[in-house]
Order: sequence, then C-alpha cells, then structure tokens
Amino acid sequence: MLFLTAADVEALLDLDELVDAVAGAMADLSAGRASMPPRVGASVAERQGLLVAMPAFLPSSAALTTKLVSLFPQNRDRPTHQAVICCFDPDNGSPLALMDGTFITAARTAAGSALATRLLARSDARIVCVIGTGVQAHSHARALARDTRVTTILVAGREPAAVAEFAQALRAELTVEVHAAPSIEDGVRSADIVCAATHAASPVVLREWLRPGTHVNSVGFNSAGEGEVDAATIRDSVLVVESRESALAPPPAGAIELARAIEAGVITADHVRAELGELVAGSATGRTGDDQLTLYKSVGVAVQDAAAASLVLRAAQAQGAGRVIEL
Repeated sequence: MLFLTAADVEALLDLDELVDAVAGAMADLSAGRASMPPRVGASVAERQGLLVAMPAFLPSSAALTTKLVSLFPQNRDRPTHQAVICCFDPDNGSPLALMDGTFITAARTAAGSALATRLLARSDARIVCVIGTGVQAHSHARALARDTRVTTILVAGREPAAVAEFAQALRAELTVEVHAAPSIEDGVRSADIVCAATHAASPVVLREWLRPGTHVNSVGFNSAGEGEVDAATIRDSVLVVESRESALAPPPAGAIELARAIEAGVITADHVRAELGELVAGSATGRTGDDQLTLYKSVGVAVQDAAAASLVLRAAQAQGAGRVIEL
C-alpha cells in the first residue's frame, strides 16, 4: 500500500485540476452516478469536537475512498481540521493508499468555493473579502486569487493582530493585492465576493452589509449556535448547496445556518435553488441578474475528497512518489 505524507500530497495536488475534478464530482453526485452515504460522526462534547467518517464511490474517477476527519475548533497549536484518507481498489476492494487528508480537506473545500464563484459571481467581480485567518481562510485566499477576475483580497477577522499577520503572509505568496480590512463589516461592505471561513457561533456576514450582486461562499462550521451567515442573507439569496440531503441534514452533519432559518420560519427547504452539480450540468439556473445576492453554503461532501485523492494517487503513481508499506 502506498503511503503519502502531507508534504507529498501538497506537492502532487494540482489546484487548477482540482477545481475541474470537483466540478465533475458535483455533477456526478447530482445526477445520481456517485455513491455517497450520509456521513456519521462521534462527538467529543467537552472539546466541542467531532470525528467524522466520509465514504464515497466516484465511478468517473475510479475512486473508492473513505476519509476520517476530526474537527476540534478549540485547537490553537494545530489545525482545527485533521484527516486521513484511505483509497481502495474499486475492482476488488484492496487498500491502495493511505494519505494525509488535512491538506486535501482545505484544498477541496476551497475548490468548491472557487467553482461556485465561477458559476455564481458577477462577471465584473473583482474584490474578495476572506473572513477568518485559519487554514480554510488561507486555502480560500489561494484559490480565489487564481480567478482571473480577482484583483484584490481583503482579509478580515475578529483579532486585528492575526488579521495583519495573515495579510502580510498572503502578500508574500499571492500576486494579487492583499489588504487587511479595518473590520469584518468594512471588508464585507467593500467586497464583490465574500468567503466566510470561521467557526463563529453568531453571524459574521449580515444582510445589511452586502452590496447588491454580492456572491457569498460560506464554509464555516458550528453545530450549536446560529452559524456565520444571518437568516436575512439566506432569505434574500439565490441559495446553492453541494447536496440538498447533506446541507439540510440535522446538525452536526448539515448546515446550522439553514437549520436555524427553517426553524425560525424564515425559509423552507424548498428555498435551495440548486445543487452545485446541477449548475455544472446546466440542469438548473443560478444567478439571473447582476443585482441578485448568491450564496453557496458548503458542508463538505465525500465525493470531493474522492476526486482530490484520485488526482493525488494518479500523480503519485506517475511520478513514483510516496513510500510503499505493508499493513
């Protein structure tokens, strides 16, 4: 069995190919061509932590994988998300590879947002506000900077020192302009595209801050509060998700923002306009006007991991990367 470290995975995973692979995975999921049972999780209440299992079979990528991912939002000395992915042979079920899944989790989540932005943001969108300073915020800044429309990334968060440090790091890495926003509100009010990547229990994106035509990507996780996007934004937006079943599942599996909005009677489940894969396939419509708000609410789905792991495994086999181990 092939063993691939985090460094191996990061070196092997092509981020541009990943967006296209995620698009294919989303289309397969919405069309019923993929097998993806509901994820299951064990809670560690005293740490607000979760350990989740996410299996999937993606025929178009010949990928049969399962990811084990832990989410511990209180972590400060290590990532809040940590994961491993095991790839199996879809012909006989034999284990093929064990690889780090932490980088894949961040990269495929950002690839989903990059795809949603490609499909939903206005053609003249230029300014991105990234809310957060952690791993997911970093992966989103990196992914959105690859969008040829984007000229500026604003970094916003609740801790000014962390925001300034993050902005400085991004300036050294990205070719677009990077600025630290004075506040989350200022950043959101200035943006054409907002990427919320937080563990906030109360909204960091408010409807009153959004300019007409703004596109919002929300990938943050919280299972006990209200989530990072307020109900008014959800109500007034064209709402797109990866999977209706996954997004509307009860917390912690589903999106807490959607659950709270439904509980409050602000929306119904029918408010979901489309799945991302339906937009890819052209079987559903997203934005129809420049003044519309659009919202992509992500909870992360296993076919995205399968698509990413398949890219890594094929690249590793082609390049002779990794280390073969015996179980």
